[in-house]
Amino acid sequence: MRIVVQRVRSASVTLTDNQSIASAIGPGLLALVGLHQDDTLQDLEYCCKKLLGCKLWENESGGQWRHSVKQKSYDCLCVSQFTLYGTLSKKHQPDYKLAMKATQAEQLYQDFIDLLKREYSSEKIHNGVFGAMMNVSLVNDGPVTIVIDSRDVVQSNGKAENETEDDDCL
Repeated sequence: MRIVVQRVRSASVTLTDNQSIASAIGPGLLALVGLHQDDTLQDLEYCCKKLLGCKLWENESGGQWRHSVKQKSYDCLCVSQFTLYGTLSKKHQPDYKLAMKATQAEQLYQDFIDLLKREYSSEKIHNGVFGAMMNVSLVNDGPVTIVIDSRDVVQSNGKAENETEDDDCL
């Protein structure tokens, strides 16, 4: 599972077919979520912990990288993004063979959204429309962009190679 996380002042998702706003948030995180063909519940749990634990905001005394989205009580807008597992062929054409097929991915993506809501708050987790063509608008804050990838986890001990017990985000 791969998530591109952006700290935002605001973000919204508009459906391209009817121009209706599917979701919108104020300050918080925009998370573009891609599912790998081999992802399991363990990948969802790992990425949920990392996404909600990323300390991307200052604290009250101005200390950088001290507060998470949960600590700030900010919102998180998730958008399914199978193209995160795209590669380019020699002819520069995208190939998405590593991305999970839509029939499987839709349920796993919904499981991820449900997990985020359980671990944080159902009112704070927002969502685009799976499989729909959407326009994503955002106002970056910083900008701050982080990539979380469950493939970075070393399967033998369940931790990324560069991760310590105190790490809240890769």
